[in-house]
Parts: sequence; C-alpha cells; structure tokens
Amino acid sequence: MKAERQRTGSTDAVLEAVPNVSEGQDVAAIEAIGRAFARGCRLLDVHSDADYGRSVFTLVGAPQELADGLVAGARETIARIDVRGHHGVHPCIGALDVVPVVYLRPEQRALAQDEALAVANRLAGELSLPVFLYGELASSPERSERAFFREGGIAELGERLERREVEPDFGPARLHPTAGGTLVAARPPLVAFNLELDTDDVDAARAIAARVRETNGGLPGVRAIGVKLERKRAVQLSMNVHDPFEVPLAAVVECVRREADHDNVRVVGGEIVGLAPAAALDGFPDDVPLRGFDEGSHLLERRIGA
Repeated sequence: MKAERQRTGSTDAVLEAVPNVSEGQDVAAIEAIGRAFARGCRLLDVHSDADYGRSVFTLVGAPQELADGLVAGARETIARIDVRGHHGVHPCIGALDVVPVVYLRPEQRALAQDEALAVANRLAGELSLPVFLYGELASSPERSERAFFREGGIAELGERLERREVEPDFGPARLHPTAGGTLVAARPPLVAFNLELDTDDVDAARAIAARVRETNGGLPGVRAIGVKLERKRAVQLSMNVHDPFEVPLAAVVECVRREADHDNVRVVGGEIVGLAPAAALDGFPDDVPLRGFDEGSHLLERRIGA
C-alpha cells in the first residue's frame, strides 16, 4: 500500500462519534440502531462482528446535532439489546458500551469535551444509565483506562457499585437492569485495528499482545488483547492505536511481527474496524492484506468529504 494518499474533505465544522454497542449478529437490531443514530447527523460506517458481539458505528455532525443522534441511538439500543444475554469475546460493561466523542483537530478539543459531557448527562438523566468518564475526562488516573471498569465483566462492576468501590460520574449508582452501564470520553482519532495470526493458540496471541501494549513497555498508545474467533476459526490481536499519527499501523505491524517471531507465529492479515485517517496507513506493508478494506469507504477524510 503506497505511502502517498489523497487527503480530501473538510473537518472544520464537524465532530465525530464512534459508539460501540454490544450486538454483532442481530441484523434488524443493528440496522434500527443505525437509523436512530443517524437522526440529525451522518452515519458514515457500521462494522459488526458476531464473534466480538459488537457493532461499531461512525457518526459525524455539528455539536448538539451529534448529541441528539447519540441519545436517539442510545434509546434504541436499550430497547433492542438486553446485555444479560450478551455473547462475544470483546469485554464490555453495557449494551451501549462506549461513546467516544472525537475531535478531528486539536483546537476542537474543548468543544468535544463539552459535547461528551452533555451526552453523558443526557444518557444518565433521560435513560437512567450509569455513565463513567474515562480518558481525558476521567476523574482520577486509575479511571482513565476502560479496563478499570471492564475488569471482571458486567456482574463484577455491579458488585463494585453495590460495595461503593466505584461510583458513576453521572446517573444512578447501580447498573441499568438490561443495559448495564456506559463509558463516555472525548479523544482524538484512534484506529481500531486487528491482526490475524497463523495459529490457533490464543495463549500465544495473548502473550504477544502483552508484549506489544504500552502498559508493558510496548508501543506508545497501543492497547492489545489476544482473542479467538470461533466463527472465523481465527486468532487475532485486537488493538486500539490511540495516536495513529505518531504510531502508524505500519509500525504496529512491524512490532507485532517482531514479537510473533519469538513464538514462531506469522501475521497473515489485518482488519480496520470502522474508519481510519489516511495518515495512519502511510507505509502500510503490501504483504499484509487488509480484509474488506476500500480507500473510498474506509478513509475518514474521504467519507467526510463525500
């Protein structure tokens, strides 16, 4: 894949949001939730995965319009998804698991933070969801990572709330009976990126993930877990790349390859979940196929400018 990519479209007047819901198989529910999110803003992309038990929606819109769309989609999500029956390898705390509001330029940071706080307040007040702020909006350093809330799953979070070991930033101090809780943040663009390995040993993938992620001295801004996808009969590294401009996907592939060599494992393919800024793909290796990737459909600038 060539380093030179056309960068088109203006991001001056829009914010992005990337809500994740805990359903990857029910097509009717996913389509209804997408239509609800699109009320007042643009739905650019939907990426669903049954093994992950997850759908990722990419929206853009002006402030307030974006909040209206997110709340409408959240209402439909609660109506359609009972998280008590959730099946999937991706960790979550609720039906509407995470709602990041994304600033596309540094000068939009305060605007995105205000929009995220408004969304959090409305999710709590209008839908009785306990909302937990993470990332830049976290109330303490230990709450900045989503893993702090997801550790042990939904049931464990419910018990921690009952023991008052953790409290929501907005909303009731208990989980919604069918929708659980929701994580909200404001952040710059990140890329959700998976790499498929030529092994069926998920423990090997978890060991590679541990060496790659930032918390263990790996790549800055990279979060990684190893997962086994039964339907696809594949083992993947599932990653979030928090600064794809400083750490482009080519650098992630290089690091994973280096660590995988220690376990005699090869990288055989990649997958981008949702949309990615064009610069994230500069220098991406031609010998790693990106499953289903199309520049016109999956580059953020192209879709905003379409």
